[in-house]
Amino acid sequence: MHPSSPSSPVSRLGAFSGWLSLPQLITWGSVFYTFSLLVTPLEAELGMTRAQSSVAFSLALLAEGAGAWLVGRWIDRGHERAVMALGSVWVGTGLLAHSFIATLWGFYAVWLWLGLGLAATLYTPAFAVVTRRFPQDFRRAIITLTFLGGLASTVFIPLSSWWIELWGWRRALWALAAIQLLLCAPLHAWLLQGARTHHPHHTTHQPLGPVRQHLKAPFWLLALFMVLMMSVTSALPAHMINLLQEAGLSPAWVVAIPAAIGVIQVIGRFVLFVFERHWNVHTANRWIPSLIPMGLLALVVGGVTPWAALLFVVLFGLGNGLNTIVKGTAMAQYVSAAHVGQLNGVLGMPVALARAAAPLMLGVLWSPTAGYTYGLWWMLGASILGMGALWAAQHLALKRHRP
Repeated sequence: MHPSSPSSPVSRLGAFSGWLSLPQLITWGSVFYTFSLLVTPLEAELGMTRAQSSVAFSLALLAEGAGAWLVGRWIDRGHERAVMALGSVWVGTGLLAHSFIATLWGFYAVWLWLGLGLAATLYTPAFAVVTRRFPQDFRRAIITLTFLGGLASTVFIPLSSWWIELWGWRRALWALAAIQLLLCAPLHAWLLQGARTHHPHHTTHQPLGPVRQHLKAPFWLLALFMVLMMSVTSALPAHMINLLQEAGLSPAWVVAIPAAIGVIQVIGRFVLFVFERHWNVHTANRWIPSLIPMGLLALVVGGVTPWAALLFVVLFGLGNGLNTIVKGTAMAQYVSAAHVGQLNGVLGMPVALARAAAPLMLGVLWSPTAGYTYGLWWMLGASILGMGALWAAQHLALKRHRP
């Protein structure tokens, strides 16, 4: 077990990842999942259409992608404390500014600002941090880190909804901003002390080489895997309620299915945490992504019936939760651990474009007669192709290192 850093206040992997996961829970919950709760009151107050309000979230995703490479570069150079602490201040300031908006363009500007803050505070920079600090056990650190993050929607959707109902959306944003400024920023500043300014496998006379040398076949195959899988997992949430309603499921099922996915994600991560030392990591990486197309296949073959929906929830929930671990570790395992921040940053904009475009694609494929049938087939094909790209990247990387 490698210490996080000689001068870090927390040196054990579990404790470090646990503390770092708390701002993940808060930021995912207070920004990413709270957006959907703000849409209705904002549309009523600012006179926006649903299409106009949806643009703001796409802008945030694009801004997050645009900032990803620079954030990764700074973290790779040892500036993780400044990046994540100032990122929390940036997000908190954005939420505070959000409470004062009065125009559509102000709404868009705030979400562009928040998107840049997300680039410095969500999973991608946090994964880069634990990869640098725990180079021999970063996969376990990432699994630990995602436990609380997986519960963000479970905690903050009811909490933010309650605050909006109690105080109104503007004052609810004050409370969310306060948590960022008074808890997340100080926690990042305290926890991330003592960052190494170079990768532990390099001496001070061997600075990091250019990231360009790693942009070879395994990298591009992993890029395809991540873009396709992010498309699938980003397309469904925006349409899940309509898909279930159109299938004629009862209101109880319509509510229970999306809620259950988040819980199953966390269960899957816990199972992986407990048993992964007994599994071959490359075999696990190879088969975890297959759970997503298997879940979609249940809906394609069985239709959106209760039994098919139940099978989908289990398979897709497990696959989505565990795939976060695969996506967070594959670049370090199969390309370069020393440059993981920048390599993931290179993918920031392509992934952001995929996440922004995927819900629109699913909407375009919807028809009054076929419903979401064509969209489900599209997601099934994309997830299978993404899984194949990961297998190919893994094969090339392991073949290269085989004696």
